[in-house]
Amino acid sequence: MEGVRRGCGFGSPVMTLVAMVVMLLVVVVPEVSATRWTVGANMGWSPNVNYTIWAKDKHFYNGDWLFFVYDRNQMNVLEVNKTDYESCNSDHPLHNWTRGAGRDVVPLNVTRNYYFISGKGFCFGGMKVAVHVENLPPPPTAAPLNEKSASPSPSFYLRGQYILPAVLAIGALWDAFVLMW
Repeated sequence: MEGVRRGCGFGSPVMTLVAMVVMLLVVVVPEVSATRWTVGANMGWSPNVNYTIWAKDKHFYNGDWLFFVYDRNQMNVLEVNKTDYESCNSDHPLHNWTRGAGRDVVPLNVTRNYYFISGKGFCFGGMKVAVHVENLPPPPTAAPLNEKSASPSPSFYLRGQYILPAVLAIGALWDAFVLMW
């Protein structure tokens, strides 16, 4: 008698189990997003750009990134304190983000004010930017149900949108588990 071969190929119980776990994670794990901001947009980190105007209407959140693109032979990216930012003093930077490629990424991982300048005299020409990093706003809360309303609100249906996929995924996982044993 030949033994039953239980492989890991496509359609096997193991692969079904793996697929169901991945599907469950996609459905249940909340979406996390961060923004990578190119400083100065299409102008990059260069002279003759008003970075105060560039940053004015933007919301920078904890977890976002600043992406500095510049001429690596002339400019740099220095993080400084507020006093050195205002006076364009590059003598004592808090951090030198310059890596030599002219494409530097700065993580905004603390809720606070950040101050960046370009040394070598470029700060006096306007190459400086200040950003305020804040915590992500909480997700919107559902409005309380009106007692006079007989039908459930749309938020009720949205909260339930994950229930059916989760139940189906758990059932499929159970079936795959039982088939394996």
